[in-house]
Amino acid sequence: MKKLTPVLLIILAPLFSRAQQADTSTLTKPGDISPTFNFNPAKDKTANLTDYKGKLVLLDFFATWCPPCRLELPRIQKEVWEKYKDNPKFALLVVDREEGWNIISPFKEKNGFTLPIVPDEKRKIFSLYATAYIPRIVLIDENGKIIYQSIGYVESDFNKLLDLLSARLN
Repeated sequence: MKKLTPVLLIILAPLFSRAQQADTSTLTKPGDISPTFNFNPAKDKTANLTDYKGKLVLLDFFATWCPPCRLELPRIQKEVWEKYKDNPKFALLVVDREEGWNIISPFKEKNGFTLPIVPDEKRKIFSLYATAYIPRIVLIDENGKIIYQSIGYVESDFNKLLDLLSARLN
């Protein structure tokens, strides 16, 4: 599935979002302290989630080949990243499951994305939160506690996320 049309994405999205209905794949829940992990915000740089203590951190697990991810990511770019990127109390990490810089860099360029996408080639980060299903959003508060999670791209869930971000950051 290298190239997906918007119509095909819309048709497939509800199928992927059904993962929420019988979820046994989620390893964390709201109220838990988020697992910490190292990641590469750039090819030659390493960071840790604890570096973001004191910020509201949005993790968005996705892959470039995933139809509902490709519906959700433009909204993350426009309605989250472009709105809050300069807010010192906010951080966004889009975690690309099983893909490296060789996929991420051209994908960002082709789609005009400026949001931070980090590789998770061996699912080391993803496996701390779940065993299956993307897209998956985890929102972590300033003290490292998970305050919101969602699986799949469901417009009403995404709108709840936007409301929560607005209440916490505006």
